[in-house]
Amino acid sequence: MITRVLSTYRLQLRGADSGERFDFDDAAALVDYLDELGVSHLYLSPILTAVTGSSHGYDVTDPTCVSPALGGPDGLARLSAAARARGMGLIVDIVPNHLGVGRPEQNRWWWDVLRAGRGSPYAAFFDIDWDLDGGRIVLPVLGSDSDAEDLRVDGDVLRLGERCWPIAEGTGAGSAAAVHDRQHYRLVGWRRGICGYRRFFSITDLAALRQEDPEVFDACHAEVARWFAEDLVDGVRIDHPDGLTDPVGYLRRLRALLGPRAWIVIEKILAADEALEPTLPIAGTTGYDALRLIGGVFVDPAGAADLTALAAAAEPEPVAALKTAAVSDTLASELDRLRRTVSAEAGTDDPQLAQALAALVARIGVYRCDYPGLAAMLPTALAHTAAAAPRLATSLAVIATALAGDGTAGARLQQLCGAATAKAVEDCLFYRDARLVSLNEVGGDPQRFGVSVAEFHHANTLRARHWPQAMTTLSTHDTKRGEDVRARISVLSQMPRRWAEVVRRCEQLAPSPAVDTGLFLWQNLIGVWPPDGPISATLRERLRDYARKAAREADRHTGWADPDEQFETALTGWLDRVIDGPAAAELTALATEIAPHAASDGLAQKLLALTVPGIPDVYQGTELWEDSLVDPDNRRPVDFAARRRELGTGGHPKLQVVRAALAVRRRHPRDFTDGDYRPVLAAGDAAAHLLAFRRGADVLVAVPRLTVRLAAAGWADTALRLPAGTWTDAISGARHRGTVAAGTLFATLPAVALERTDG
Repeated sequence: MITRVLSTYRLQLRGADSGERFDFDDAAALVDYLDELGVSHLYLSPILTAVTGSSHGYDVTDPTCVSPALGGPDGLARLSAAARARGMGLIVDIVPNHLGVGRPEQNRWWWDVLRAGRGSPYAAFFDIDWDLDGGRIVLPVLGSDSDAEDLRVDGDVLRLGERCWPIAEGTGAGSAAAVHDRQHYRLVGWRRGICGYRRFFSITDLAALRQEDPEVFDACHAEVARWFAEDLVDGVRIDHPDGLTDPVGYLRRLRALLGPRAWIVIEKILAADEALEPTLPIAGTTGYDALRLIGGVFVDPAGAADLTALAAAAEPEPVAALKTAAVSDTLASELDRLRRTVSAEAGTDDPQLAQALAALVARIGVYRCDYPGLAAMLPTALAHTAAAAPRLATSLAVIATALAGDGTAGARLQQLCGAATAKAVEDCLFYRDARLVSLNEVGGDPQRFGVSVAEFHHANTLRARHWPQAMTTLSTHDTKRGEDVRARISVLSQMPRRWAEVVRRCEQLAPSPAVDTGLFLWQNLIGVWPPDGPISATLRERLRDYARKAAREADRHTGWADPDEQFETALTGWLDRVIDGPAAAELTALATEIAPHAASDGLAQKLLALTVPGIPDVYQGTELWEDSLVDPDNRRPVDFAARRRELGTGGHPKLQVVRAALAVRRRHPRDFTDGDYRPVLAAGDAAAHLLAFRRGADVLVAVPRLTVRLAAAGWADTALRLPAGTWTDAISGARHRGTVAAGTLFATLPAVALERTDG
């Protein structure tokens, strides 16, 4: 029996070997709390066996069994039974695109391929470039090629420090160098930029799988199928299907395997103007598109000019240039393999082919464009590339010739597009663009300064019609900043000149080590700066870690490949001067000033996320205020004891909003899963500050927005005309009829969820 999904609560599981255990039994102990909170399903991070000590589970090493570190199959069964006993269910995150190979001895499929080469029964499971080194698998795992001199033979393995690789049968005699030369793999320095298998983006420890092969699909999904056959799980979240060779075919096979009632959502990162492929047999995406809409409606477009001027000294390169650089450098191995594939399938080569491929990928503005509904995008990108660089016309014709065939060139081009977008946009641009960093979110576009009410309403109208059971969210394990941090930063769009003054004074008091880095980090600092007390030692260390990661991702003054210790030391010293010096008073004063507006927006956006079309997910801990930054900061352990206490007292405003909204969903399931979405327009001088809509016949939601300007002018004569009947606010209990003044509507909280209560 599949339990209908009305809402989810994301839990980040960790085995005891990670040092911070949170396993199936720990999750089962929370079922009563989550039921009382109002969620219908626990939404679990990956639960298949992962690398020992994994803190996230996406580096799966054995997709055929549930992780013993989390409690194994019995632990999963206990958790499922605990949820079922309360009428709840489970959703599980699965990872079809890749397996973890950073510890080869822990991945029996990968180990066997390294040992036996093409003779391994698992040789076709991985997307290996057998042509790169005469049939040997190139493993870029050494600091430099010379490190191979330190290899030693230890029985049937080659060792280098704590790492090991298998020795093929009959090849273990002689020196370590001679043994290494006889293997089906070759260990090389990672700086050479070559890799013998398709990776997840540029992560060498994650090797891609060939799910287009039915044998691979069956082997990877037998355990997942068992969960549904034994009624343990109600749905799955699919991690990064765009990385697969054929995501459409994969999702069709998955639907056939799991049945028509399984809830399937995919981690599909849509561009701001990209529609989800309507033919996919899924419920929708995991909600980054909804996140952009919900957060964006609290950004004031009037602040764009001043914030643009302030950030002029840190203006990033155009996206196309960043993508070209990512393809040509970070993803050079993938580009070279694509070049060889195109040349082979076109039957000819061209000296500018690699350059043409990089230029073409840079012109494709989505993760991949081979979904049927995006069929016109690739020829358009070819046209724009040819117009911008006529000298590449011949090379582009070679590419088109290869794409006309039935080979793998087309899929490899699309896979490179996704990797290029991730590396150039999410992992670079979002750490360079300093105009308003709350816009720099997965699925977002920093160049689109917020979301108008018109866009918000129409997008949700379409969502209700076409994807009513897609996920909605505000925070995930992949978001660059937590929802409340983004809400506070977005307030700066309403006071850009005040913010510019603070930045200038702070830069005078504590000059940043680089102006672009400073402009970026000042906003992140104000996003987490406590208005009511000093910076704790824990927060100081978290900020140091974040600043170091942000600077490396930006890759201007330091980077992951070549960290600049001098710059990073200066960065840490600067943070200490900010925290301990006079600049702290400036930040504290501003944090205090914007706190009520950030709280208003935080509550309002939470209510929207729980009531707009879709299935809302509450990321672990976000039922209270939170100040998370990018991973691993957003995967920190959650104090659930504190949340239980708050649930008992019922006094925390954010928890009130979450609990009330989820209760409304339970009382009116059809209004949310099958009901329409209708904008409700306010009247009066401040009508632009009131956002309202109906869900079905019996629910009406209203929130204020852009409250800085609103506080100066007040609601005045602004009012909302309610539909006929009596309407009761599920959060405050207030009852309303007819036309209600905005000041009366929001007298208790800046979030109103009205239910029709007159029968």
